[in-house]
Amino acid sequence: MAVGKNGGTELKNWIGRTETMTELVAARPVAALNATLDRSDAFPSPGDPLPPLYHWLTFLPLAETRELDADGHPRRGDFLPPVTLPRRMWASSEVAFTGRVRIGEEATRSSVIEDIAEKQGRTGPLVFVTIRHEIANADGIAITDRQTIVYRGVDRGAARGGKLPAGKPAPGASDFSRAITPSAAFLFRYSALIFNAHRIHYDHPYTTEVEGYPGLVVHGPLLATLLTDLVRRALPDHAITRFRFRAVKAVFDDAPFTICGRRDGEHAVALWVRDGAGDLCVDAAAELG
Repeated sequence: MAVGKNGGTELKNWIGRTETMTELVAARPVAALNATLDRSDAFPSPGDPLPPLYHWLTFLPLAETRELDADGHPRRGDFLPPVTLPRRMWASSEVAFTGRVRIGEEATRSSVIEDIAEKQGRTGPLVFVTIRHEIANADGIAITDRQTIVYRGVDRGAARGGKLPAGKPAPGASDFSRAITPSAAFLFRYSALIFNAHRIHYDHPYTTEVEGYPGLVVHGPLLATLLTDLVRRALPDHAITRFRFRAVKAVFDDAPFTICGRRDGEHAVALWVRDGAGDLCVDAAAELG
């Protein structure tokens, strides 16, 4: 495993590092995310199961403001390794729903860093950190969520006003879809819900002038949640038992985008996000119970 350019063998020491958090699953964040997604659901009651991916509203790291770096992220080197590359993005997740986490109950999340790997990308070195989270309640493990975070440098060409790399075309026909017009308020609400101060999601001058993006960046987990929400709207009689997503191209708030789904057999749905240029931005899939 070559990680020498970003901390030598020191980064390897984070493999196997664990973290455990326990808390009560609250109703109000669920109601707030429902409102953010323009769902007209009733206020959640004790015993109601969490919708798919709403577990991302729980077990949030609570770094003090003085502990934040210039980009708004907490300083590294606690649970996550001290990777020196400046950009950090949620690259992918694979989630298995083997039980139900319910409003009002106590749940525990056990996390372990499974792998750290360095690769060479188009704009320079990349470091991938894979984390496995297991969320359990009194009945045992209910959710297993394997996440991959990627760290990379700033694309100086883009930061100087250059063009972002071309994308690849999104799939064609879908069985159901929904057009989303992102706004700063939409992104700010989601940032607040997941206690995420990363400035690329709400600070337009920082995002465009320092990071070199054309607009505010739509959160990867928000795009994933919109896709599971699309399945819930289109197929309300089916439960999602597994879900995976992979970020392909960034989505910005400067144009509408479309979330799409297509039945792929009796128990599967192919999902994707298409931007205004017709490019594939997120590749995802859901398995149905």
